[in-house]
Amino acid sequence: MVKLKGLEDFIEVIWLHWVLGPKGWFFEAVDNSVDKDPYYGFKYLREFYFKADPNYSKRFTVPMLWDRKYETIVNNESSEIIRIFNTAFNHLLPKEKAEIDVYPKELRSEIDEINDWIYNTVNNGVYKTGFAATQDAYNENVFPLFESLDRLEKILSDGREFIMGSKMTEVDIRLYPTIARFDVAYFTLFRCNIRMIRYEYPNLQKWYLHLYYDFPDIFKVTTFFEQLKKGYNGLREDIPVPAGPLPMIPERP
Repeated sequence: MVKLKGLEDFIEVIWLHWVLGPKGWFFEAVDNSVDKDPYYGFKYLREFYFKADPNYSKRFTVPMLWDRKYETIVNNESSEIIRIFNTAFNHLLPKEKAEIDVYPKELRSEIDEINDWIYNTVNNGVYKTGFAATQDAYNENVFPLFESLDRLEKILSDGREFIMGSKMTEVDIRLYPTIARFDVAYFTLFRCNIRMIRYEYPNLQKWYLHLYYDFPDIFKVTTFFEQLKKGYNGLREDIPVPAGPLPMIPERP
């Protein structure tokens, strides 16, 4: 959303290390990350949470939107941050950026409906599958995950450019990270291995490659395959990082 709406003058993106450490997310001068937070010198994400609330006792999650003026957390829920960025800075943006609306009024009820099942069975479904501790829990999540991927494949079968039709919406933005990570990480490391996107979902693959290659300043520049694969593999320190699939993103036909 920062790239799509042109918010670079208002929102600074600072990357953490791609491995979740014993104390949570942390800074280290590797790849995109930095040695420490440039404003407070923090080494851990958790330090922001404690600065905002010394008695904080919940999870330390990303993304996290921090207000430097008031020195507090604005939001740490990605779907809500998308909607904040969609309109909050419009009065400060040039006309062509302010007019970009990924949650248009005429589509809101449809967007809310499709977001609901995509989140529960796909975005969150890969995690519920990957972290399932029993066979029953795995089965309860892996099959609905692929049923929803089948559903998305059918939606895109009419040749539409985006999930909702001819207009890019937050549905595309929310789904993209899961699909980008699917073959590279979720298929192998999270055992979401009934079908691969690149081989068994041609319409979904076409949609994915369209976003990656035709909007490179929005999607390609924020997709880091090696880091996400190492990061997800870091959750399972007992196994080596898988070599495949290669290439991590195919060339477009």
